[in-house]
Amino acid sequence: MSIADIARPLSPSSAEPSPPRRRRVGGWIAITIVLVVVGLLGAALSGVAQWDRRDTLDPDSAGPDGGRALAHLLSDRGVTVSVVRDRAAALAAARAGGATLLLPDSPYLSDAVFTELADAADAVVVAQPQSRGVRLLFPGARVAGYGDATPVAPACSLPAARRSGAIVAGAVFTSRGDVTSCYASGDGAALLQRRDGDRRITVIDASELFTNAHLAEHGNAALGVNLLGGLRTVVWYVPTAADSDRTGAAPSIGDLTPGWVSPAIALLLIAGLVAGLWRGRRFGPLVSETLPVTVRAAETTEGRARLYARSRDAVHAADRLRVGALRRLARLLALGPAASADEISDAVADRVATPRAVIRDILIDGVPRSDRELVALSDRLRDLEAAVRAAVRSPGAVPAESERNRP
Repeated sequence: MSIADIARPLSPSSAEPSPPRRRRVGGWIAITIVLVVVGLLGAALSGVAQWDRRDTLDPDSAGPDGGRALAHLLSDRGVTVSVVRDRAAALAAARAGGATLLLPDSPYLSDAVFTELADAADAVVVAQPQSRGVRLLFPGARVAGYGDATPVAPACSLPAARRSGAIVAGAVFTSRGDVTSCYASGDGAALLQRRDGDRRITVIDASELFTNAHLAEHGNAALGVNLLGGLRTVVWYVPTAADSDRTGAAPSIGDLTPGWVSPAIALLLIAGLVAGLWRGRRFGPLVSETLPVTVRAAETTEGRARLYARSRDAVHAADRLRVGALRRLARLLALGPAASADEISDAVADRVATPRAVIRDILIDGVPRSDRELVALSDRLRDLEAAVRAAVRSPGAVPAESERNRP
């Protein structure tokens, strides 16, 4: 064998890692793979949940608050439902003519944009009105609270409402001028409609009326179809944060704090992570450590007994003896850990055919006053356990009352 052959296994390039090191490396690789897989699954599930969780009256949502059922009803009656999630697309579709614009009073839209969208369509239905939208579209009108929780008839001349029947009103509004008010409830009406030339402008709180969960109740479905199905197309606008044209948003925490705060927080987080990796590292597997002193269980029992004797607390010592005896007797009689002292005492009396008062005196009622009485109680407990054990193991033993009643 040459010198090169002897030196080759010792070179760093050809040295093989030891089996323990390979196991540790393989373990960390497996943990990393599991964490990555769990993270990918969590991200996928979160994305699915985010996709399914949409706003109220979203026409693509099949949830209780969605509006898919109303969109399908309109489509079944030959009305084209165009769902737009972009302000420019909604404005272009409304200006194309022959369309009813379902316009939510979204906080993403400024007054000017909200009014521009409402003026572009041949018919406008504001299905989630706020005070701003009512004020802009119906001069002099205001929100007057909420209606009663009982169905109300339309009681107006509007054909779409008269054909629909009664509904349960949500928010109600007061109006002025040439405005048709329907579904009077509380201090106002649930539906307002006015004409601006050939255009119809309608406001109704449909946050529950037109949702999937409540569409089949009362005249909700008929009212939704009659209000939105008058023209050949419905432009169902669902605004998003990207449509917002508002400026002067509220400052963030980063804007309100000095410039050095964010880098300092990042530095502290990095320092905490490094400290955790440094101090939390384990060098090799856990090892057992030999304790300096081994204390036998009998010694601890004797020590506690000496403490009881020194304190002359016979009652407390008797309680400890009785607790152990009751636990063992319950196990012998198969009463279970939930059995009370009275139940165990009665079962013991039945098993050994002894008056219950005598057994209760041993197990519960008797109070030792001296060490002599404590020793006598200990002997009686031992004899009672022996009698129960003999009765249980005897082939001709009579079962206890609790066992006789057991199915």
